[in-house]
Amino acid sequence: MQLSKEDMLAKANSASKNTLMETLSIEIVDFGDDFLVARMPVTSKVHQPDGVLHGGATAALAESVGSFASHIFIDTEKFFIRGLEITANHVKSISEGFVYAKATFLHKGRTTQLLDIRVTDESNNLISICRLSTISLPKKK
Repeated sequence: MQLSKEDMLAKANSASKNTLMETLSIEIVDFGDDFLVARMPVTSKVHQPDGVLHGGATAALAESVGSFASHIFIDTEKFFIRGLEITANHVKSISEGFVYAKATFLHKGRTTQLLDIRVTDESNNLISICRLSTISLPKKK
């Protein structure tokens, strides 16, 4: 039996318990054949001292959504995903509301993956643009 989209999202979000994703309140909200979207509330717990979204929290959101996107497109019985490199260019500040990170594949190889991650606010204004490369590694038997 194939799970509904709602059940898949619930299963994905339950995997985030006791992780950085839970600490930052990151929630996966949508996915498709070649993308994954997550959101994170912008509150004081992800602020810099001057009250705006911390770039490190943005990078953590981007790496979380990109790694999770790579994870759901591989055979998790045989492989696991690790991030290789992330870059982030922050173009706009935000101090409240939600940010959304949409990860789309630029390259989906058997061993390496490259993702483009756009972080936007609730009005679809670009906050940050990120690139993440991941690697699929075999699980030890």
